[in-house]
Amino acid sequence: MSLLPETARRIDSTVARAQADGRAPSLIMAVVRNGAMVHFAGAGEEPAPDPHRQYRIGSISKTMTAVLLMQLRDEGRVALDDPLDRHLPGTPVGTVTLRQLLGHASGLQREPEGDWWERSAGTDLDTLLGNLTADKLAYPPHRTYHYSNLAYGLLGGVVERITGKPWATVLGERLLEPLGLHRTTYHPTEPFARGYVVHPWHETLREEPRTDTGAMAPAGQLWSTTADLARWAAFLAEPDPAVLAPATLTEMTAPVVISDLDSWTSGHGLGVELYRTGDRVYVGHGGSMPGYLAALAVHRPSRTAVVGYANAYGLRTGSLGGLAQDLLTMVLDTEPEPPRPWRANTAPPPAEAAELTGRWWWMGREVQAAWRDGELVLSRIEQPAATAWRFTPEDTDRWRGRSGSNDGEILAVRRDADGTPRALDIATFVFTRDPDRLA
Repeated sequence: MSLLPETARRIDSTVARAQADGRAPSLIMAVVRNGAMVHFAGAGEEPAPDPHRQYRIGSISKTMTAVLLMQLRDEGRVALDDPLDRHLPGTPVGTVTLRQLLGHASGLQREPEGDWWERSAGTDLDTLLGNLTADKLAYPPHRTYHYSNLAYGLLGGVVERITGKPWATVLGERLLEPLGLHRTTYHPTEPFARGYVVHPWHETLREEPRTDTGAMAPAGQLWSTTADLARWAAFLAEPDPAVLAPATLTEMTAPVVISDLDSWTSGHGLGVELYRTGDRVYVGHGGSMPGYLAALAVHRPSRTAVVGYANAYGLRTGSLGGLAQDLLTMVLDTEPEPPRPWRANTAPPPAEAAELTGRWWWMGREVQAAWRDGELVLSRIEQPAATAWRFTPEDTDRWRGRSGSNDGEILAVRRDADGTPRALDIATFVFTRDPDRLA
């Protein structure tokens, strides 16, 4: 599958203009659909565009750290509402929870002590923890959104203490190897793009040092290629269940905090940034380190994404993340994802489901119950665009809601004396076969 020629031309032109106006030595963008990179666009000559060349991904590393934590949660080895002190005892900021740290809602300040961001190598975990003071908590939890690199250094420490292995080792074993991200590495490996600062007046390039961030690596150390970052975007669109349960990734994309209270256009979930553009919500993350920018934006419903890099810190004309979101919107507007084809059920529904299918009414409002993909699906006739209510069997005459406004609620079947279903009790809303009949 590839993009239409006109869409590809518009993307190429937009990327070329962004590289020229932004004064980036090189700028790359790629479109991902249904698990594959369908278009690669690059501009600049320092170096020439190459989907297999490494760039530094910066804070996109945080999305991987978050997935590691969620894997451990799913295994029962950690709980999101655990206080930090439970896993890093004696920490003077130990009252904040892992959930708050993941969502940048802990009130923790942005950086650790020292000048690690200013092109200096990081420290080890013990030194990072030893330099912490209680006044690193700038706000009470959930008072405000406050982005914190320090939070992810601490979360990486939690991963290390729980597993007994360095964060980088756990990352390789649990994510990079299973997903085939063989060109995503802790240190740069050739070929990789050098990162630069562009002089504002001379327009010359100054190469930036490539520091090892040490204990802060879980916040922004990694290097990757366009091809690998496209695979990671595909995972965030539709995860491999052997690596992370799809329901867990959906949980990660629910807002923990809204970071833009005036217009609600951005927020943060459990390790992922959330961007609202019109009626669509994108998930992803931006990344920056001295000499590098990276961007990742994913529209999960259509399994479409845009990833990108630049090897200069800052674009003169805007953000790389904004460019990625604009290109993603362009693709979705001009080439909407076709609906998935209807498939017939491979077998008739079981008897306990078949007798529940058909029409039901509550307060004169009609729903239609059907059997699809092993679930009882109730659609509202008067609101065809509304999310259907999907139910899975839990016990005899007892079903659990899995979607829409009845997600998590119970559907109980009421029967007549002869055993015929006479009503569906959905969280005390009772639907009957006859619109004039009460339960």
